[in-house]
This record gives sequence, structure tokens and C-alpha cells, in this order.
Amino acid sequence: MSENTTLIAVAHGTRSPAGRRQIQELAASAARRRPGLDVRLCYVDVQEPKVADIVAGVVAEGAEAVVVPLLLSCGYHVRVDIAEAVAGTGFRVSAPLGPDDVFLEHLRRNVPGDADAIVLASAGSSDPLWVAGIREVAAELPGRVELGYTSGSGPRVADVVARLRDEGAAKVAVAAYLLAEGLFYRTLHSAGADVVTPPLCHDPAVADLVLRRFDSQILTTVGSGL
Repeated sequence: MSENTTLIAVAHGTRSPAGRRQIQELAASAARRRPGLDVRLCYVDVQEPKVADIVAGVVAEGAEAVVVPLLLSCGYHVRVDIAEAVAGTGFRVSAPLGPDDVFLEHLRRNVPGDADAIVLASAGSSDPLWVAGIREVAAELPGRVELGYTSGSGPRVADVVARLRDEGAAKVAVAAYLLAEGLFYRTLHSAGADVVTPPLCHDPAVADLVLRRFDSQILTTVGSGL
């Protein structure tokens, strides 16, 4: 790949104005860190432009690209939506942003040290890779950690918080494993916890993580002699 390779950043998409701004700022922050890098933001759901449209535009320009999923696991959107969008293009797709130590450090810094219990809150999914990823994150957090979900079939965050209270936890923290604000994040503030950590994208280190995911594919290409 050439030094002019485009970074196609693919987010989920949200109807939340705050969440939209946060994801746009994440992409813009990555671009500011790498002057001259063409960063194009797109989505797999809810918002436009869709990833297939941006991929088609880059192909029409005769340019090369690396797709970086601004997602927290290698679930359906990566394996199906993004994979279908890049099929036949030769574009590489990096690993999603999570799990990664950047997010673990963010959660550790923002969860109070005196919390009796932590609820690791995430969007639910039946995808086994997603489930494995969230369990990996939970295993790395200190103290008592329970899983709670904002959607899907798993235990809801509010129910987990209530159970922890019944079991004697005086101070409960919700560790929000969500990249940006949106409907799922807003529900956490009514779950009854004492503390809710900020969305992950608030951490400036996430923009550097985006670039590392991009660079990993550039280096892989160079190393393979392509």
C-alpha cells in the first residue's frame, strides 16, 4: 500500500446528537494527529454515509484504503457488514478498537477505588466473539465485577445494580463499555448506580489507538512484500 492510503473509519451510528459529535471528533482527532492522512468516516447503521458507499467512492478514485472499525468487538458488523462492503476491493480491515488496554486503563482510572462492586455495562449481543471480548474486559477489572447489558437477552444493568444493593453493596459503579453517548449510554444514568464512567471516546488515547489499528495493516502489507 502507498503512503497515500485512505483510512476508512467505520462507526456503528447513533441518533444521539452528542454521540454523533463525539464520533466525528474521534475521527477528526485521528486526522489531526496524522497531517495529510485522508480519514473518511462512515457507518454500518442509523447514519449516512454507509460504509459500502465510502468504499465505492475510494475504489472509483483508484485509491487504496484500510478500514478501521470504530467498534468494540469483532462481531456481526465486522464479519458481515464491513466484510461485504470491502469484498473484492483488496482493502484491508483492521481489528476493531476493542478489547484493548486503552479501554481498560480508561475504566480503571474512572471507576472509584472505594466501589464495593462494578457493573461492566455494554450493549448485549449473542455473537460468541463479542461475548468472549466483554468477558475478557471484565476479568481485567479490579474487585467484584458483574456483567450488565443495555440490550439483548442478558441481565439488564439496572437489575444487576439492584441485586448488588440487596447483597449489601453500598457503593456501586457502572463501568460504561460504550464508545460514545446514545440511547444505551443514557439508560445507565437511571440504573441506580452511584457512579457512571464517561464514554470511552472521551479518552484522547483512543484517537492514537485508531491510528495504531491503521498502521498495523500498513505494516502487515509492507512486511508481506505487497
